[in-house]
Amino acid sequence: MKYYLCKYIPPRPDFLPTMSAEEKGWMGEHGAYLDALLEQGTIVAHGPVMDPAGGYGVSLYRIADDQDIAAFIAQDPIVKNGVGHYEHHPMLHLKARG
Repeated sequence: MKYYLCKYIPPRPDFLPTMSAEEKGWMGEHGAYLDALLEQGTIVAHGPVMDPAGGYGVSLYRIADDQDIAAFIAQDPIVKNGVGHYEHHPMLHLKARG
């Protein structure tokens, strides 16, 4: 297994409070996409981080050795619609409850 910390970087620092209706729709699709991966066990946890300098999202992935993190990120509705981007960083291991 491989493990990744993924950080969603919104297109602007005030993105969360200033999203357009279209962006809100894509964020809803984004949440549903991540929830589906959570149900499958591909994602261990995900959620928004309310940083005073500008909010962002974090997700922890656990994927098979033959899978590519970039493929998961490319399918995220916010990436598909050009609303921000991800940084992803490999982790040496991941310990989690449950």
